[in-house]
Amino acid sequence: MKTLREYVKEAEEKGVAIGHFNISNLEALHAIFNAAKKLNVPVIIGLSEGEEKFMGIAEAYALIHAIKEKEDYPIFLNADHHSSFDSVKKCIDMGFDSVIIDGAKLSFEENVKITKQCVDYARSTGRDVLVEAELGYIGSGSDIKDAIPEGAGVLTKVEDAKKFIDMTGIDMFAPSVGSIHGLIKTGKPHIDAVRVAEIKKAVGIPLVLHGGSGLRDEDFTNAIKAGISIVHINSEIRLAYKEAVEKFIEANENEIVPAKILQPAVDAIEKIVEARLKLFNNLN
Repeated sequence: MKTLREYVKEAEEKGVAIGHFNISNLEALHAIFNAAKKLNVPVIIGLSEGEEKFMGIAEAYALIHAIKEKEDYPIFLNADHHSSFDSVKKCIDMGFDSVIIDGAKLSFEENVKITKQCVDYARSTGRDVLVEAELGYIGSGSDIKDAIPEGAGVLTKVEDAKKFIDMTGIDMFAPSVGSIHGLIKTGKPHIDAVRVAEIKKAVGIPLVLHGGSGLRDEDFTNAIKAGISIVHINSEIRLAYKEAVEKFIEANENEIVPAKILQPAVDAIEKIVEARLKLFNNLN
């Protein structure tokens, strides 16, 4: 089987993007894998620090690799938004395929320092672990926001992106190009595809779009055409899970079998993931 690096390179060459979806339970994992397998496209499973704590790092690794080995399928595991070297190191040591050191809230110099530390450690293992980092404002929190947060329009500067990558040696880069983590009640973020293209031309490494939930289809397609190779989705599937379970319980108040209560959540997530993967892989 090809490595994640090879699949990302292939996505770049084809002008498509790999879908990245977060999990904190078995239902979401089944739903995401079902959708990816139906379309025969690679997929990345992400665990933030909170999701990792809830699910268990060893348990998550075991589940993903059980599927990968049993199905001989390109499903990969990413440490999403980890904020310390120790947490990144733990995931690298566990065998994750990629890690994201999130130093976006730090100063430029501090972000460079911790990112370089993670890159150096990943290289020292002899494994092909992809290291991603962020620069710029993408916001935080997988929640429903009343409006687009102040500061969302501050995009990553091309010259800063180039300097950051030259100084850290990262494999993938997540710039601020208009998206925001979470879902927005009023209005939708807009991706600056021109800025994406400018950064891609300057840095020459794969770009990652965070905060993809709730974006318009055209924002995704324009961003991918401009140079995005991986797209992160989380809030959309969390909301689908919540609404599906609530609806089922309301209609079946005497049901207590978890498998029956949670199946609608699996179905709802699978539907969203399939639609997103079709869009990202130009299969519509």
